[in-house]
Amino acid sequence: MQTDEVCNGVVAPLTINFNKATDANILNVNDSIAGDNNNTRLIRETQNWNLIWQDEFDNTSINSSKWTYDIGGGGWGNNELQYYTNRPENAKIVDGNLLIIARKETYGGREYTSARLKTQGLFSFTYGKIEARIKLPMGKGIWPAFWMLGTNISTIGWPKCGEIDIMEHINNEDKIHATMHWDVNGHAYYGGSTICDVTKFHIYSVEWDSKAIKWFLDGNKFWEGNILNNINGTEEFHLPFFIILNMAVGGNWPGNPDGTTLFPDTMYVDYVRVYQSALKIDDSNSEQYPKNFNLFQNYPNPFNPTTTITFKIPTQSFVTLKVFDSIGREISNIISDKLPAGTFSRQWNAEGITSGIYFYRLQSRPIISGQFSSYIETRKMILLR
Repeated sequence: MQTDEVCNGVVAPLTINFNKATDANILNVNDSIAGDNNNTRLIRETQNWNLIWQDEFDNTSINSSKWTYDIGGGGWGNNELQYYTNRPENAKIVDGNLLIIARKETYGGREYTSARLKTQGLFSFTYGKIEARIKLPMGKGIWPAFWMLGTNISTIGWPKCGEIDIMEHINNEDKIHATMHWDVNGHAYYGGSTICDVTKFHIYSVEWDSKAIKWFLDGNKFWEGNILNNINGTEEFHLPFFIILNMAVGGNWPGNPDGTTLFPDTMYVDYVRVYQSALKIDDSNSEQYPKNFNLFQNYPNPFNPTTTITFKIPTQSFVTLKVFDSIGREISNIISDKLPAGTFSRQWNAEGITSGIYFYRLQSRPIISGQFSSYIETRKMILLR
């Protein structure tokens, strides 16, 4: 979230000015321009996407294989007033929507409660398209957000992990905010906004590749940040990120609720979807399309209790990623799914598992035979408590 979301005592931020790419020669599908005498219609070639992760919130309860919770008060680095819980009073599914509910009540030493759901340790990705259909409340001191943090936050902290705010809204504003945060000799950020009636459902999305992060409202681009070749120290944005949905109450940015703020206040989420590109390109400088299979050493290693495992696949494949103990018994099945070409990271949480040496094995079988053969690789990791 804006400014100091997850870190106390951050130094004054450094604002970076980018040279924004122009869209003068790019049109959205269905856009038209004055052309020749035949009124020629110009249409941009659309990007093809593979859906790799989704939650349509069609179950009766929140899916614990996809979402976990941040729990607690303490201000969250922004002097926020709420205590985040995992209670159904603050987060539940009703009629195909995830409801995040902020309440005015005394709980955990705080005067308000709310919820903050995340995919940390369950799902993360590098590059692709992420979107959610969301309807928001308005009110003084209300701060809902749809955003992402780098998976390495637990080891290097914020803002070095990077942060991508897909959508934030505060108070009674008629606009939404889009921001990227990172570290370049201190906290740096770059962001913009666009007009939006947040009380109606809208699709908020980001398209992210090795060159840029682009923000969209209902399919229309309104902001872009350049990350090509780590410009302005933006190397954080070439690593895996996880997803967060939350609604804060009060804080440094929106200020605190007043007598006009109505409680309970509810954020509605119809779905969250993540895609990766289905286009195979020949670009020797592209980090988005690996040339070969690769399983990297987990980080950190040794670890306690979580570690991140990263791998690359050069073509759409059926992938399994499993953990075994030293005598070959399967301990955990981290992935068993069809994935597009790309770079992927998954966190493994070894909570409740004894210290020792473990092995993680990647098996990948290409969907289309031909250029690539099946791939198997195993690496060792150490759980040290």
